[in-house]
Amino acid sequence: MSGSKKAGWAMAAAVLILGIGGAALLYANRAAVFKAAVPAAAPKSDLARFATGPLARLETPAILVQAPDQVFKSRDGADVRFADFRGKVVVVNLWAMWCAPCRTEMPTLARLADLYAGQDLVVLPVNVDTGADAIADATSFIDVHEPLPLYSDPSFRLPFVFPGEGKMPQTILLDRQGRIRAAFAGEADWAGPQARALIEALLAEPD
Repeated sequence: MSGSKKAGWAMAAAVLILGIGGAALLYANRAAVFKAAVPAAAPKSDLARFATGPLARLETPAILVQAPDQVFKSRDGADVRFADFRGKVVVVNLWAMWCAPCRTEMPTLARLADLYAGQDLVVLPVNVDTGADAIADATSFIDVHEPLPLYSDPSFRLPFVFPGEGKMPQTILLDRQGRIRAAFAGEADWAGPQARALIEALLAEPD
């Protein structure tokens, strides 16, 4: 091979080596950028230990905030706020007649209310149907799920001020100070052992 050809091959090899190295450096940098762009998981509280099995999607924020000061209605039309239930552990359930999973899980909420009758637990289903006919249907439906009361939010705002951000059904657990301690979007068995263990942990906390 002539000297010029040898030099040409040497230059090509050097370019190839630099290219490979440059590509490796580029991918390394891209990986670092991508890693930095992925947000860190939100910190969770010690209640995260209950996010297993059927409650695997349970959210348990470490930073505690008060339940929103959103007005909703009692059965007789009086204004109600979550602050009215301070001193109790509250299981808020946002539901609607058009939401099939909401109707499916309602008997489990009735069972939960029955199991903890006379204790510091309030099961608070809040219907978000709008229109007189829909609210009348919701009233008839809740009346066959004793001992659950009827509360309503015909403005349909509550589903958007809790962590579920519009998902239905939503169930939110408030502690005795009225703070959001856990939230779950979707259907669940609220009288099941996993849910009861979570509720027992909240009931066991000091006032």
